[in-house]
Amino acid sequence: MNLKGRLYGVGVGPGDPELLTLKALRLIRSASVIAYQSAIDRESIARKIVSPYLPGNQIEVLYHLPRALEPEKAQDIYDREVEPIGSHLAAGRDVVVLCEGDPFFYGSFMYIFTRLSDKYQTEVVPGISSLMACPISLGVPFTYYNDILKVLPGTLPREMLISQLLSADAAAIMKIGRHFVKIRDVLHQLGLSSRAKYIERATTTQQRIVPLDEVDPEEVPYFSMIVIPTKQRL
Repeated sequence: MNLKGRLYGVGVGPGDPELLTLKALRLIRSASVIAYQSAIDRESIARKIVSPYLPGNQIEVLYHLPRALEPEKAQDIYDREVEPIGSHLAAGRDVVVLCEGDPFFYGSFMYIFTRLSDKYQTEVVPGISSLMACPISLGVPFTYYNDILKVLPGTLPREMLISQLLSADAAAIMKIGRHFVKIRDVLHQLGLSSRAKYIERATTTQQRIVPLDEVDPEEVPYFSMIVIPTKQRL
């Protein structure tokens, strides 16, 4: 009888290869198949992070899950992209899916999980997320005591961003990209621009920390974040 393979969603951290957990490293080295996401015609960031540790004898599966699609349009594409992973699992091969940051924190693995976890034994291995890495790279304590921290997608409408920031002691704004100008204007309006810290590609060799008002809106990458730390307290 053919035994099914096991599915692993493995967080590989924000970019620095030394930020892998020991469990992630063990699974990555031992899996029969590794799978990873990338944009079309671009190198997979997740694979690049773990490349120093790959033994070189594994089957590799590249998949594309396009962002910013309407759910109805994305359904068929996502189903199709996940099929090769399911085929390897059905053939009895364990598959490690590499996930930038943490698999369940704005991660593309969630779309694989919802399609395959009810058919195959699945384990998710946490990874260090950008939410943790960015304040550390910036050298700013994020929260104190009972502070309220909010994580906000920059894609939110202006008025929703304003209302959420008004009720937070500290915040992280993600998914900035083409929404940077809107976000910057909101921060100025709320008097938060002096506390706001912009960082991109945290922990990698391409990491950049730029004053908010010196950021070029045309050059803001997907992997960027604005951190608004809580007011310093004794």
